Amino acid sequence: MSAASNPALSNPEGFGKRLRHLAVGVLFAFVLLIPKILHARRNPRSWLLFRIFLGVTGAALVVLPIGLGTSFVPAIVGLTMFVSAILLPPAKPDADDKARQLGALVVVNGGRFQPGNAPSAAVKLFVGAEIVWVLDRRFQPLLEIPVGEITAACAEQSEESWRLLITWASHTAEFSYGGIFAEHLARVAETTIRSVMRPALPVLPQRRAAGA
Repeated sequence: MSAASNPALSNPEGFGKRLRHLAVGVLFAFVLLIPKILHARRNPRSWLLFRIFLGVTGAALVVLPIGLGTSFVPAIVGLTMFVSAILLPPAKPDADDKARQLGALVVVNGGRFQPGNAPSAAVKLFVGAEIVWVLDRRFQPLLEIPVGEITAACAEQSEESWRLLITWASHTAEFSYGGIFAEHLARVAETTIRSVMRPALPVLPQRRAAGA
């Protein structure tokens, strides 16, 4: 009976040592993967798969040592991984990725913008050759301004703050800036919008009819 017993069960200390090495290896690999993990967070699907993998692996490291009665070091590592998978925030999109998706040339601070009767929100202006997109912090679109219809973009002081007024067709959008860098941010946005505006066509004087 003793000769036919499982070597892993007859030598729990050796198995526990290998399990500890496995846990340390997993933790080391996790540290090396941090840059790729941060990149994966920009993709909601990849980030969800990573959280599921982290949770399943962590749960396995918790259950296995308890079931075999070996060292609790892997269980602690696994519990940390499992809790991290639950507490990790959802995927966070990146402004550069969103700019490439929209085809925007430049992204500038848009201060705060109030769409209609909704509360004001901090926004960014994604300035493209044809469209200026106004997006909130979650990159949800609040307004689209056709570049070809913009007639004016003016930064001006308003009491103790600054604002940027963009006029197109029969509409005007107001973006307010606060803080010590309010003027700088407003003027940067103004210059950026003006850089993509179409120059007004010159008005040619009418020629008098011959013999008039």
